[in-house]
Amino acid sequence: MTSVNEHLTDRYPTRGSSEVVMPRTDPVVWSEPGAPGPVGAADLARYEREGFLCVDALLTPAEVTDCRRELARLAADPGLRADGRAVVEPESDAVKSIFEPHKVSAVFDDLVRDPRVVDRARQVLGSEVYLHQFRVNMKPGFGASGWYWHSDFETWHAEDGLPAPRTLSLSLALTDNEDTNGSLMIMPGSHKTFLGCAGATPEDNYKTSLQNQGAGLPSDAAVARFAGEQGIRLCTGAAGSAVMFDSNCMHGSSDNITPFPRCNAFIVFNSVHNTTVEPFAAPARRPEYLGSRDFTPVR
Repeated sequence: MTSVNEHLTDRYPTRGSSEVVMPRTDPVVWSEPGAPGPVGAADLARYEREGFLCVDALLTPAEVTDCRRELARLAADPGLRADGRAVVEPESDAVKSIFEPHKVSAVFDDLVRDPRVVDRARQVLGSEVYLHQFRVNMKPGFGASGWYWHSDFETWHAEDGLPAPRTLSLSLALTDNEDTNGSLMIMPGSHKTFLGCAGATPEDNYKTSLQNQGAGLPSDAAVARFAGEQGIRLCTGAAGSAVMFDSNCMHGSSDNITPFPRCNAFIVFNSVHNTTVEPFAAPARRPEYLGSRDFTPVR
């Protein structure tokens, strides 16, 4: 059953009987020209055009070391596995993702509130922001699985009730992101087209989708069309670098079959003017650690 938000028009239909491809009807950069912030005018124009922006050396080497030390501690915490916030590889049982690290670590809580991080989101989204989701994704090497092509907004709209793509992710590299160890791939310009996926959302889809993606995936034909029109950009960078990208970007990553680990912190900021309602195409809300219902602005 699909829930209905009677007071809202669903401008981005998805999870129906057929795939839908339609133009985005919302801005990408929401702030007024010349609004203060750490992103320069040329970079804002690039973000508007391509949907993402690479940032060198956002964190210092010492800060990266602190984050990695904390991550090792959290990955060894049996309590996080028990309550679902730690997702493991189905084959190796190695930790693949940890959600809400800021709630159990002062280091990650400080990271969310760091002006170098949150001020970029405020500037692009043109408002105060809150944390929709925070996770650390790990690919320890020797076969760690990747993520197939998808739009985050499609999932957050369908399963969390996010009305519009007034949302961005900041991916912070905690290890070197190489061209060989499963780094982020983005189709530049894909954020300006919404792809509504075919097929209903299964009940409790999140319990399996975080390990093996199912619902919310584009067809091969759509992926081929997007890639043919937009191309594919591989986002690499040294530990401490970052990639800021729009929630509607078509993106993915390959398996990491190298011996070299790849680890990134994904901080998802949403505008306080775009708070979630009931899911647009799912039987029930996902847990809070996947789609927060605490709309308190980050301070």
